[in-house]
Amino acid sequence: MSFIRRHLVLGAVAAAIAFTGSAALAQSKKELTIGTTAGSNIEVLKRGIQPQLEQKGYKVKLVEFSDYVQPNHALAQGSLDANYFQHIIYLKNFAEKNKLDLADVVQGPIAPLGLYSKKYKTVADVKEGARVAVPNDPTNLARTFVFLEQYGLVKAKPGVDPLKVTEKDIAENPKKLKFIPLEAAQLPRALDDTDFSVINGNFAISSGLKLTEAVALEKTPDYYLLVAAVRTADKGAPWVADLAEAFKTPFFKDVLNKHFPGYARPAALQ
Repeated sequence: MSFIRRHLVLGAVAAAIAFTGSAALAQSKKELTIGTTAGSNIEVLKRGIQPQLEQKGYKVKLVEFSDYVQPNHALAQGSLDANYFQHIIYLKNFAEKNKLDLADVVQGPIAPLGLYSKKYKTVADVKEGARVAVPNDPTNLARTFVFLEQYGLVKAKPGVDPLKVTEKDIAENPKKLKFIPLEAAQLPRALDDTDFSVINGNFAISSGLKLTEAVALEKTPDYYLLVAAVRTADKGAPWVADLAEAFKTPFFKDVLNKHFPGYARPAALQ
């Protein structure tokens, strides 16, 4: 065998061993680190997903974040294997803006967006000129305006994409509401200084609020259900299939029925 041919053969063998080794590593991966946000999201994972994965032999670590920025960067950088805190629109926008190669693998439940107040009890109580704190990130701000339109508090211009509504797209604001954009995690605290706050469900619950205390709750469209996300390169891994399957089981449905009433959820979990 010539020197060149011998080295080509040895190189091919080494590549095959490396490929086999990485495939075996993916197959045998039994430790998962999943990122999520405080409140209902981490509780959903603790009660409904972690026990199922542990029953399959995985060691699961849940990492709690207090914002909507760090979990995707941590996932892309490899500190997390998966995360669960965002809807598909936010994931796609964030990944594109930050050039992250992330993919959704399954939908799950979400605590609905709510309109909360320490001063008023019903939508009919909304006064002219009321100050309303709203999420400042574009996707959840658009979601907020769609939510407020469900209750007749605003109306967007005809033809505006409901996923991209901004304050400039509001054609009718009959109560002349004054919108105060804030980071989503800060919205519960704003209740002391505003008339109303539109609060994402997980942050409402983590602050001690109850869904039943909301002045109004969102009629959540399917595209605002949460998704579990992974790095795109991992999407075909066996552990990803196990993670996705855990969100579709009768066990998970029973957990939602018992501990998370009122949450919006995929049709298969209704």
